[in-house]
Amino acid sequence: MNPSDFPVVGAVALSRDDPYARRDQMFPKLSPDQIERLRSCGHERSAAAGELLFDQGQSDIPLFVVLSGSVEIVHPSRGADEPITVHEPGEFTGEVVLLSGRRSLVRGRARTASRLLVIEQSRLRSLVQTDAELSELFLRAFILRRMGLVAHGQGDVVLVGSRHSSGTLRLQEFLTRSTHPFTYVDVETDASVQGLLDTFHVAVDDVPVVICRGERVLKNPTNSELADCLGFNPTLDSSALRDLVVVGAGPGGLAAAVYAASEGLDVLVLESETPGGQAGSSSKIENYLGFPTGISGGALAGRALTQAEKFGAEVVVAKAAVGFLCERRPYSIDLGGGVTVRARTVIIATGAAYRKPEIAGLARFEGAGVYYGATHVEAQRCKGDEIAIVGGGNSAGQAAVYLSRVVRHVHMLIRGEGLVDSMSRYLIRRIEETPNITLRTRTRLESIEGGDHLESVVWTDDRSGETTRHDVRHVFLMTGAKPNSDWLSGCVVLDDKGFVKTGMDLSAVDLVARKWPMKRTPYLLETSLPGVFAVGDIRAANVKRVASAVGEGSICIQLVHRALSDA
Repeated sequence: MNPSDFPVVGAVALSRDDPYARRDQMFPKLSPDQIERLRSCGHERSAAAGELLFDQGQSDIPLFVVLSGSVEIVHPSRGADEPITVHEPGEFTGEVVLLSGRRSLVRGRARTASRLLVIEQSRLRSLVQTDAELSELFLRAFILRRMGLVAHGQGDVVLVGSRHSSGTLRLQEFLTRSTHPFTYVDVETDASVQGLLDTFHVAVDDVPVVICRGERVLKNPTNSELADCLGFNPTLDSSALRDLVVVGAGPGGLAAAVYAASEGLDVLVLESETPGGQAGSSSKIENYLGFPTGISGGALAGRALTQAEKFGAEVVVAKAAVGFLCERRPYSIDLGGGVTVRARTVIIATGAAYRKPEIAGLARFEGAGVYYGATHVEAQRCKGDEIAIVGGGNSAGQAAVYLSRVVRHVHMLIRGEGLVDSMSRYLIRRIEETPNITLRTRTRLESIEGGDHLESVVWTDDRSGETTRHDVRHVFLMTGAKPNSDWLSGCVVLDDKGFVKTGMDLSAVDLVARKWPMKRTPYLLETSLPGVFAVGDIRAANVKRVASAVGEGSICIQLVHRALSDA
């Protein structure tokens, strides 16, 4: 049983056009000069017609350059293989797994007797770091090929779920934000579901169910369990001492990883969910430098992740830091289950989460009518319905504009008099000019009601004092920010709201209380622990912009070099 045996409902295209239509960029032909440059990186071998070169689920596969003959790439399907492409002489195999080290999603075999140039992953990574021309060619092709797999659901996962299940939404978001192609089968609407359930001996009450690589059945797995099943993460060596461990893979953490790895540091990135952080859930960021037409948070995070892996950073997802062992250097970070990682320096980039208002029953409707992000996955759930968005920041504005295209009406609830102090002007204008968005100022969400799914909400207009009930089945909460700093357990100085104090924000009293051991004062982004830095939304007095977090992450690496020299 394979994912491609079922209709593709949950796959998400990252481009409006079918990526496979961009064949010239997706499957480019290397010039004779380029092939000659590659010869020093690999070795030649022959392959007989029909010979398997690599299979779905295999890791550490090499890149094959076709010198003569042809190689076919297929997606394994029930009783047959679904063709993807045939590589002719001058073309090459592979996609982003060659940089990440994850398992292959496709199968490759010689279509005819062939002569191949074989380049192992370690040599490929060195190549893309040193040869600018080939690096651009390979990376563009790899990214487009992954986009094609995602758009067509050509992966190794079947997710059986329900739109009324919070666990289903969580798993959809995890796979989508990981750019891992999957097939979604809905128990309420898909005619094939009963046969699928019978085949794997599971019941409707077990949903969400994940069928991993056609072999393992996981009932409502955690994100970590799913990541392990799909082979997302390398085995961590607790004895290894890293130059730098970055905790958090939002814009700040990914920027730090890119610059640190590109400058030769041994870098490990730990992410509790998926790369991108809060920005990764943004439908479209239009005020980020260099993207005049805007870029989705997911696309930005995906590109940054590929950059970090290109330079050799190791990235672990769905593994949260649960403690910081900071009494002595080198520092250790506790991941739970007896797993720790050691670091000479640390960058804290764990960001912040939206605050949850005090509303009775809120937890019961999370993922079943209450959401904290507005991606394609949530948009599918509320298509054609009436929704409410609580919050007046840029994320709320981006969500309102994006969702207004697919829902019947958007109610924006804010407690203040307007949006001028909290939102970019271009978003305010979009909201004002969108007829199916109503901004409700000085309005509070009082309660939410429903059975298995949210059915109605109650809000109060503070001007009139009037409280009214509305048939709104979807609420997006984007209010305030709570720092993800609990895992630090008293290791660094925090402000009164729990954000990490750095640099000049640390007072003499703070440093004395924490027994600052250095003759120098803390560097710009350094915490009250030498060699431990904080960037992005976790940092006190941060500027809540993607560009600011990226800037802090990149600047921080120069300070990391200094701290490494100090130690």
